[in-house]
Amino acid sequence: MQPEGHHLAELNLGILKHDWDHPRVKGFVDGLDLVNSVAQRSSGFVWMLDGDAMDKVQTDPQGPMGGNPRMASTLSVWEDLASLEHFVWNTVHKRFYDRRAEWYDAVESLRFVMWWVPVGHTPSMAEAMERFHHLDAHGDSPTAFGWDYANAANDVR
Repeated sequence: MQPEGHHLAELNLGILKHDWDHPRVKGFVDGLDLVNSVAQRSSGFVWMLDGDAMDKVQTDPQGPMGGNPRMASTLSVWEDLASLEHFVWNTVHKRFYDRRAEWYDAVESLRFVMWWVPVGHTPSMAEAMERFHHLDAHGDSPTAFGWDYANAANDVR
């Protein structure tokens, strides 16, 4: 259940199979602006780490993401789970999600985490990666969770 006075933060990440300028990931790269603009116009969207800042944090070898040049990720905040779900499953994002195996390595491994943030809080990538590693090490909890946990918690109203 969503705590009062909180929004939903999410981090999704993956490693591209090829470099960003490789023709095999061109469809993904060419669609990023479209997908991000749809997210930003979606009902319930609050904030997203912009492309330049994301690129910088993804490629910093001393940063929380380890500096992999093929890292592709999104860090965003949404008013609630329903808003994020609508964007993910009912917009152009779903078409890209369905093609993830073409572009990403290890699509069945953990690539996504959500957690609650106080309204007005902008999460850092360091915070997001802490939540990601917590979910990986401990499984779903109020600290860090995936879709199944979030939906089960929402159903207990």
